[in-house]
Order: sequence, then C-alpha cells, then structure tokens
Amino acid sequence: MDLGLADRVFVLTGASRGLGFAVAQQLVADGARVVISSRDADRVAAATEQLGGAAQAIGVAADLGDPATADRLVAMAMDRFGRLDGALLSVGGPPPGTALAATDEQWLTAFQTIFLGAVRTTRTVAAGLTEGGAIALVLSTSARTPITGLGISNGLRPGLLGAAKDMADELAPRGVRVISLLPGRVWTDRNAELFAATPDPVAARAAAEAAIPMRRMGTPAEFGRVAAFLLSPAASYLTGIAVPVDGGALRSL
Repeated sequence: MDLGLADRVFVLTGASRGLGFAVAQQLVADGARVVISSRDADRVAAATEQLGGAAQAIGVAADLGDPATADRLVAMAMDRFGRLDGALLSVGGPPPGTALAATDEQWLTAFQTIFLGAVRTTRTVAAGLTEGGAIALVLSTSARTPITGLGISNGLRPGLLGAAKDMADELAPRGVRVISLLPGRVWTDRNAELFAATPDPVAARAAAEAAIPMRRMGTPAEFGRVAAFLLSPAASYLTGIAVPVDGGALRSL
C-alpha cells in the first residue's frame, strides 16, 4: 500500500535514537523528508547521516522545554524543504521513582518538557499546517494505567493524552489530525536503563515479557511502521485516538 508520504516533510523531536529515530527511518524509507532534533548534537549528526544526509534529513540539537525550539524547527523545515506536513513529538521519559519521592524540581522539569513543551510544539506546528497535516504525540501506556516506579510519568501522561484529544477536536474542522501513540515495552535504551536499575535485570525483563500477551518486547521498527502509517494520508480519517503499541499488554478496551 502506498502511504502517500513521498515528498512530505515532518518535524520529529527526540529523534536521534530510539522510537523517534525509528519513525524517522520509516518516513524517509517511504519518501518523506525530515527535520529531527534531540538534546545531543553528536547523536543528531550521526542520525541525520544514517537517514541519508541533507537531501533527506537535517537536524539540530534542541530541548523541547525551550520555548524557542518549536518555532526553530518549523522554520528549519520551511527554509530547507519549503513545506511542513506534520510532526512526531517524542520526549525522553522522566526519571524513575515514585510520585511521592520526586522533588518539586523534578516535577517542574518534566512538566516543562513532557507536557508544556509538547503542547507548545503542537500549537506551533498546527499553525503552519494545511488540510491533510498530522501530528503524533509519543506518550506511554502510563497514560491509561500507572506503571510501578514511574510516578512522574503516571502523573503527566494522562493529562497530556486529554490535551491531545482536546487539540484534535479543535483542529479537525481544518483537516489537521492529532494522534496519540502509547508504546508499551519496546526494546530501547530507555527500557534497558529501567531494567538495569533493578536488582536483577534479566529477571525483570523476563517478568515484563511474561506479562505481555505476545510474550516478547516490541522492536523500534514495529513502532516506527505504526507511527508512519498514522502520520500518512492513508490514515486520513483517524484523529483524536490513542493507539497502544504494546503487544496487547493494556487490559483496557
């Protein structure tokens, strides 16, 4: 199936590795061009090279919590490629720990990046989109059910999911779509770090996989294909939904 992504242009945050990079790879493979960002300049440079260089991808070191980042990314897309068709907004997870143990500083830092940064960037990108544009927010299954040991994520993700639905309703009459993606256990550096922080990482991974109906963790490529489809014109009648990519782990319907 032709997804209709050829020559479309997308901004992707948190895309120098992990899930964001996997989505960028799939978009480029289907003919799109991308502007990627993350906080690590070296990783951004390496990622853009892997994506095919300047003809297909450009990148910049930027923090989603910086109020100037959203305008900067949109301007880069327009200056380099002359158009903007959508965005994937992915941010790194907050530090592990319980909600009670997290400090005010940790809560505020996470809110600035995970919540306000995502809302601000959605607003900024949406202002530059025409009919057929799409924005996807990478959240977590914690938006629907708390994950033990991720108190800040449990607190912020559900609110962002609600905000995404609200923005989807407002933008729908313009033909601009907003989708939320809820990755579960996908084998990324983030999940490796979470397992490594446990007393027995091997046992922790085995227990996590046993709780997934498919009995395995997902791969970034599997997530990337789902996200690319949802951002594409092939998904033109989907908006305001939250799509779990979790091997069936969520028990809610």
